[in-house]
Amino acid sequence: MSDFDSRLSAGLSREALEALWMPFTGNRDFKQNPRMVVAAEGNYYRSADGRQILDGVSGLWCCGAGHNRQEISEAITAQLGRMDYAPGFQFGHPLAFELANRLRQLTPPGLDYLFFSNSGSEAVETALKMARGYWRLKGMPGKTKLIGRAKGYHGVNIGGISVGGIGPNRKLFGTLLDADHLPHTLLPENAFSRGIPEHGVALADQLEELVALHDASNIAAVIVEPVAGSAGVIVPPEGYLRRLREICDKHAILLIFDEVITGFGRTGHAFGADAFGVVPDIMTLAKGLTNGAVPMGATVVREDIYQTFMTHGGPEYMVEFPHGYTYSAHPLACAAGLAALTLFEQDRLAERARDMAPYFESGLHSLRGGPHITDIRNFGLAGALQIAPYPDEPARRPWEIAMRCWERGVYVRYGGDTIQFGPAMTIEKEEIDRLINVVGDSLKVI
Repeated sequence: MSDFDSRLSAGLSREALEALWMPFTGNRDFKQNPRMVVAAEGNYYRSADGRQILDGVSGLWCCGAGHNRQEISEAITAQLGRMDYAPGFQFGHPLAFELANRLRQLTPPGLDYLFFSNSGSEAVETALKMARGYWRLKGMPGKTKLIGRAKGYHGVNIGGISVGGIGPNRKLFGTLLDADHLPHTLLPENAFSRGIPEHGVALADQLEELVALHDASNIAAVIVEPVAGSAGVIVPPEGYLRRLREICDKHAILLIFDEVITGFGRTGHAFGADAFGVVPDIMTLAKGLTNGAVPMGATVVREDIYQTFMTHGGPEYMVEFPHGYTYSAHPLACAAGLAALTLFEQDRLAERARDMAPYFESGLHSLRGGPHITDIRNFGLAGALQIAPYPDEPARRPWEIAMRCWERGVYVRYGGDTIQFGPAMTIEKEEIDRLINVVGDSLKVI
């Protein structure tokens, strides 16, 4: 065990770190070897020991316009001076409606009604409840089963991990919701694909097998990420999402796209739905919605879903959808969201990601042949390296690589057996060069 160095903990003692149970963190290691950030600006963090750290993951895929944007800070501050909080149940405030209408103009055609929450996990939970409630109101109460996908990530609430397909996120919690899973699309024959893989569209037909097993009369919805982010940027094969859309239409099953990571420019388009030319029935958003400045999520639905709840709502004063959160459409989050949308449009962030993607792709694939790399995947400004594991320790080597990168002034995300990249859309070519060079050097010393 190394000696504790308070320079790395922003002056906090080892004991002062103990009270906080950190999420998705090896708490024992961190509290002995803290990696603390104390400031952020543009594409960089500043560590507690004064180093500049290039952010290779946009925080956690959420700060696509770069950190600490003045326009967002000023909008939040101005709103805080007017009103800190407003109740969202039976009362409203103007910014919530303004943000909903701004998003309505940006989302794919037909997705016109928004329900606000506080995170991607809550946006997914909302979507799953909407799907099951919708079919009950349509007179088909048996349609309750949910279909996710192996290696899928849909947050950490019970519904999200039920449809999610990452084993370590599920195994500790026992029996979950009634869900089944499509196979993932990570195929050996697609290794080192650049962009959309060629092989595997037939994997979508496994949905027909699940329909045959469970019967469509029991299936409410299918939920997938357009690009699976947390499992390591798994890009769907050519035509795969279109085929899912066709099968869902055929069997009257709702299709949900989890766009918490792929929304707001990551794919080089506003949304993954735009990038792949497939419109779901429900879409979940978060992260880039406020550029990470204030927690916020949103669930977007087509008109028929919204109107079904309205039609069956009883007297007009009654609650049509008994669901919501104390902080739904929080005034500060709405202010941040409006400012972030303005930046998204003014800075042409989706176009910038699309323009920078070939350079990013070239740099990422230049690592092919490097130590421990078994696959490289990319789409837009998202990418991942698949890393050969130590025997019986699949997560150890990616962790070691990420720690080496941190020591060299670059933050990347490690998850499972992958190293993941999702830089801000404001990244420059020389910063991509630095990101790739540091990762390449770190691979050589593991």
